[in-house]
Formats: sequence, structure tokens, C-alpha cells
Amino acid sequence: MYGNANAQGAVQRRAEDGRGSIALFPIMAAVFVAFLVIGMAMPVLPLHVHEGLALSTFIVGLVAGTQFGAAILSRVWAGRYADASGAKRAVIVGLLIAAMSGLVYLASLRFVANPTLSATILLLGRALLGVGESFIITGGQSWGLAILGLRNTSKVLAWVGSAMFAAFAAGAPVGAALYGGYGFTGVALATTLLPVATLALVAPLRPVPSTAHVRTGLLKVMAAVWVPGVGAALSSVGFGAVTAFSALLFVSRGWPAWPAFSTFALAFILTRMFLGHLADRFGGAKVALISVLVEAVGLGLIELAPGLTLALIGAALTGLGYSLVYPGLGVEAVRRVPADGRGLAMGAYTAFLDVALGFGTPALGLLANIAGLSAVFLASAVAALCAVPIAASFLRSSTSPATPASHPASG
Repeated sequence: MYGNANAQGAVQRRAEDGRGSIALFPIMAAVFVAFLVIGMAMPVLPLHVHEGLALSTFIVGLVAGTQFGAAILSRVWAGRYADASGAKRAVIVGLLIAAMSGLVYLASLRFVANPTLSATILLLGRALLGVGESFIITGGQSWGLAILGLRNTSKVLAWVGSAMFAAFAAGAPVGAALYGGYGFTGVALATTLLPVATLALVAPLRPVPSTAHVRTGLLKVMAAVWVPGVGAALSSVGFGAVTAFSALLFVSRGWPAWPAFSTFALAFILTRMFLGHLADRFGGAKVALISVLVEAVGLGLIELAPGLTLALIGAALTGLGYSLVYPGLGVEAVRRVPADGRGLAMGAYTAFLDVALGFGTPALGLLANIAGLSAVFLASAVAALCAVPIAASFLRSSTSPATPASHPASG
């Protein structure tokens, strides 16, 4: 009798998870739009600022980096808001702020005759986009956790993260096409209109309750997430290496530039979509440990490969490994935080990736100037290996969220 009851309970949970997975799609769409407008600007901002406004490369870097800096600074704020006011409201606020950034982009174009003023206004738009992105990704992750429950933490982080990376990949060609056809005005209009259109998809969705009945202290949350956050940051150094330097390395070796990132991205997305649940089933620490080892092997293979085929295998292994580190260690971060602090935990945890990409990638560029492009991938492999003891430290205490001690998130 107990066996039948357990079997019926398992069937019911699978049915609920299936319905919840469908409910993730509009949330993923909101995240996709947020990062699509970010990705659209990436290839065209340098052209607009350096060629259109005739400003220095330093100003190019400042304009591009402002968005990431604002995202880092607003993560905790976004997490607090999602916990206090509800995840749906956080996503809506993020979409509105993102649309405002597009309006500020448009305003900057009215002052192109005064390049300094135009760039200053553009900086404000980039900062607004960073804040909007922070609210959307943090709210989206919190919303997904509320729908699917703590036992599906890895799946939520993997699927929502897949929307983010798919948008990055699609944004560059879309932005280049808009800029080629309509100039920066086209990019600004798309940045304004796409978030507004997404509001029509998100607004009718049923909200989940907020969890701010008892506010979890920031220090308590940081104490719970900083170790897995550092592990995720160390593994993200390899992502920065592939995105920023793989094309240069391949060209220097006489290979085509584009297959490196495309192979990495394809392996990353497919792994997230089909294996994103593994940390929920087997425990986040175990999956993260195996994944950082696979990532390190992939990065080392890129550095040492004598031919294109082995280098692409290395890129695929890097994408496969890196794809599951973030959700794997995310499981360990979230399960250590009370329900009323999960939005804050997601914001704080994600901020470690921002720091890794914002500071780690320029550091790799400096290393490339000193020791060559191959050294970038060797250093990234070493950084990934440094995450091994972090993941291993959670093995003894790690449990799958499906265990009886766990419970679905309530908001």
C-alpha cells in the first residue's frame, strides 16, 4: 500500500513538474528579450561611439562596461525587491526599466553634434539597462523556483540561463543587421519596443506570493552563497576566455574564427536543455565537481590542440562542462537560504559571475599581451581546477532537493 502511495506521489510530482516547465516559457521569453537587447548593442556600441561620435577607445570601454557595473551594483536590490514584492513584479519592473534605457538611447542621438554630451546620456541608458537586466534575471529565477519548487532548482537555473545565453548568441547578428540598415536609431528603437512587447506576454501570468514576511539578512545570505559563488566565478573565467579570445586564437593558428564559439554555445545550450536536471537528481556538488573537471580538460585541449578538430572537441567539452557548474553550485547556494531570501540569494550568487566576467576577462587580455593567447586558456583551465575543492567541500553535506527534507519554494 505504501509502495502504491509513493508511486502515485511520484507520478503526481512529475505531472506538476511538467506543468511547471511549461509555465517557465514566458519567464524564459522575458529573460531572452532582456539579454537580446544587451546582445544587440555589443557589436554596434564600439562602432557608434568610436566612429559615429569620434570618441576614444577608452570611452568605448566605459560605455560598454557601464551596463555590467550597474548590473553588479543592483543585484542585491533586485533580489530584495523580488522577495518583498513578488518575482513577477520584479520582472515587470525590469522590462519597464529596459524600455526606458532604449528611450535614453534615442535621446542621446539628438545630441550627436556634441559627442561628449551624447556619450554621457548614452552612459545613463547603459546603466538603466544593467539595472533592468538585474531585475529581470533575478526575478525570473525566483519566479521559476516558486513555480517548480526547490527540488527543481538546477532545472530552473539551467533553463532560464539557457534563454540568457541563446539571446547573447542571437543578439549580435540582429544588432549588426539593425545597425547596418538603420544605424544606432534602429538598435535604440528595438531596445525600447521589445521589452514593451514582452510585457504583454508577462502581464497576464499568475503571480506567486512574496516571501518577505521575515527578511533574511544580507550577511546571512552572503555567508550561505559566497563559497559556491566563488566556485561559479572561477569556472566563468573559461567562458570569458572562449567568448573574448577563441576567435583570435583560431585565426592565429590559421583556422576559421567562427566555429569556436558556435561549438561552445551549441554544446552549452544542448547540455542545459537536456541535462539541466542532473543536479536536482544527483546533488549539485557532485554534478559541479564533474563539470569543472570536464571544463578544465576542454580548455586545456583548446590550448594544446595541434589541429582544428581537437580544438573544436575542446570547445565542446568546455561548453558541456561550464553549462552545469552554475546550476550545480546554485543548488548548493539556494538550499542553504530560507525561502524568504531566495531572490536575494539569486541576486548575490549571480553577481559573482558578473565580477568574474567584468574583471577576469580584462585580466586575461593583459595575460595575452604578456604571454600569448595560449596562456589565456591554460590560466582558465587552472581557474576551473581551483573550483574543484570548492565543489568537493559540499559533497558530504549535499543532498538532492528531492529528498524529504526539502520542500517547494513558496514564493
